[in-house]
Formats: sequence, C-alpha cells, structure tokens
Amino acid sequence: MRVLLSTYGSRGDVEPMLGLAVRLRDRGAEVRVCAPPDEDFARRLAGAGVPLVPVGPSARELTRSAPKARTTVPERAAQLIAGQFETILPAAEGCDLMVATGMLPTAAGALSIAEKRGVPAVSATFQQLTLPSPHRPPLAYPGRPLPPDVTDNRALWDLDAENVDALFGEALNTNRAAYGLPPVDAVRDWVIGSRPWLATDPALDPWQGVPELDVVQTGAWVLPDTTPLAPELLAFLDAGTPPVYVGFGSMPLHGAGDVARAAIEAVRAQGCRALVSRGWADLSAIDDRDDCLVVGEVNHQALFRRVAAVVHHGGAGTTTTAARAGVPQVVVPQLADQPYWAGRVAALGIGAAHDGPTPTCPTLSAALDTALAPGTRDRAAEVAGTVRSDGAEAAAKLLLDMAGRR
Repeated sequence: MRVLLSTYGSRGDVEPMLGLAVRLRDRGAEVRVCAPPDEDFARRLAGAGVPLVPVGPSARELTRSAPKARTTVPERAAQLIAGQFETILPAAEGCDLMVATGMLPTAAGALSIAEKRGVPAVSATFQQLTLPSPHRPPLAYPGRPLPPDVTDNRALWDLDAENVDALFGEALNTNRAAYGLPPVDAVRDWVIGSRPWLATDPALDPWQGVPELDVVQTGAWVLPDTTPLAPELLAFLDAGTPPVYVGFGSMPLHGAGDVARAAIEAVRAQGCRALVSRGWADLSAIDDRDDCLVVGEVNHQALFRRVAAVVHHGGAGTTTTAARAGVPQVVVPQLADQPYWAGRVAALGIGAAHDGPTPTCPTLSAALDTALAPGTRDRAAEVAGTVRSDGAEAAAKLLLDMAGRR
C-alpha cells in the first residue's frame, strides 16, 4: 500500500501530516510527504524516517516576502499550482491513496493530480474555518475584504466562492487543461468535496453539522515527540519557578513592533521567568539577565508540561499541544484561523485571547493576569483530560479501510 500525503504551508500544515505518515507506516503502508523544501521541515521528516518530496518554494521565504511581494495573489497561486503539477505528478505514480491539505490552490493542484492518476483522494483541513457553515463567516482573502454591510453568513460564503474562483480558477484550469483534465467550476467546493476530513479535536473545536457536508472529524493528527530537552534548557527549568513560554512559531510578525521586549517585560511584571522561542520572527533576548532563556526548536510536548503559561500565535497545533499539556494559554493571533483559536481558548476558560496582533507590555500583562490565575490553570487541567490523543491513528485506520474496500 502506497500513500502520498500532500501539503503546502507552515509548520502547522506539515507536522500533522508527519503524525499521520508515521501511523500509516506503523500499519504497513509506504508513505511519502510532499511539502515545502524548508530545512526544518526536511529535518523533522527525516528524524521520523519519512521521505520528503520537496515541492514549491520555501514556505518561510514566501511568508517573509509576502507583505512586500510584487506579485499578486493570483500570480503567486499560479506559480504554486504549476509547481504542484510538476512535482506531484511523478511522485503520485503507483500510489493507492492521496491526502491533500494546506493552502487551497495547492490542495487543488494535488487533487487534480490524484484525478489524473486515477487515485482516490481525501481532502483534509486542520481548522474548520474553510468549511462553509451558516454559523460563521468565511475568512477574507488579501485584497478582497468581506463587505461590512453583508451580515448573512450564507451570502458571505457565496461571495467567498466567487473570490476563490477569481483568485485561483484561471491558474488551476490552465494547468488542468495542459494535463488533459476538464475545467473545474466552483473551485472551493470542488476542493472540499462532499466528505471532507476535519483533523481537529472535538473538545477544542466542535463541528456544528450542516446538511451539505458529511464532515469526518478524526481528532488532531499528533505525533508523539520523544526528542529530549537540551541540557541548557533543563538546567534553566530546574533553576527556578516554572517560566512563561513565549513563541510565535512560523509567524514572522511583520509590523508587530518589538515583540520580544513587550513579552519579556510583561512576563517579568508578573514576577515570572521568561522562556523565549526564536521562531520565524527571530526573537532574541533584550538583556543578559539570567531570568530569560532564548531557545530554538524544542519539543513542545515535553516542555509545555513544565511551564506556567504559553504565549503563542494561535496555530491549531500549538493550541492543541498546550491544551493537551493542561497549561494556560495567551493567544496573540496574527492572521487566518488564529483569531478563531484565540476565541476558543477564551471560551473554554483555558486562557486569554489578546486583543489584536500587536502586543504591548500592558496588554500582555493583562492577558497573563487571566492565564496565570489559579482558576484558569484548574480549568486547563480539566480540559486536558478531554482532548483526544488518537486522531492520527483514527485517520490512518480510516484511510486503510478505504483502500481495503476498493
């Protein structure tokens, strides 16, 4: 059994595919992952023994250059879709199953390759905000804000479908035609399909059903991480009270000011030590005091159990990992689904949602007041007991059952 997993995006798009890949391999499948060629992704996949098929440009460089890019969204999408066809078509030869996720235009490219190869494919998402629902509005695309005078969610989702076609339809169908495939109408709905998979935890992200979609919610795809914490980090953790972790993952934090200074000063104002992750924003220390340590890539699963709180950007993966660890959170959302996850953290009572993407010492201090309160920690521990740990295993079983039925 050969399975190809295709994604394009940040660490939050790649890490779940690794979790699924390992579970599929444990069940005897041969698995490859198509993902951006970034060094940290390649290292993570290689460490788990999962082959990487690099596709497209560096996700980190694309993210960093986005605000000053001269190319338009349709032009960038056209480049990404063309790269999908060129790379995934040979990678999919001989495959029995495909799973496609990540940015919508690249998922459309991957699903087109599955169609070309005659391979059954699953469309998956790591947050439900891309699934049409009358219960909430869609996300807006750059340069195409949702009209403030339209409040009916169904009308907004109709507009979202038009925006997707305008941004990505021509690029997708040009590439499909070049490979002998018919054009696609209603690109968004074609990518989602009638039975999409939602790889999020039901306790953190309950799906409110709609008649149009038969959503399969598997739970989050998490790979247990056995990477030991570095000696320097262990020494810091052992040297005093649990620190507050501050890290924004794959977010470059364009225009957010001196985030490291604001965060470290806010943590110190709470009488806590600070543990800062460099991330794609390249955060650094603001002085040489011994109550702050800056780290690179680290095992969050092991670390979060030893910190007082986690300040982060609100990616689905970090939110889920912190929730599983039972640690309070402060979410400083930057874009896309992150405000949604900030709202879920606040609604569940397991932390605080920062108001907006630009933290200051006073605003972070106020959020930390909530997160560090004893009641928040108690609630975080309670919710941790409800978060599933078998999402990747459940998804692997479903995929192989699907192959067995064929």
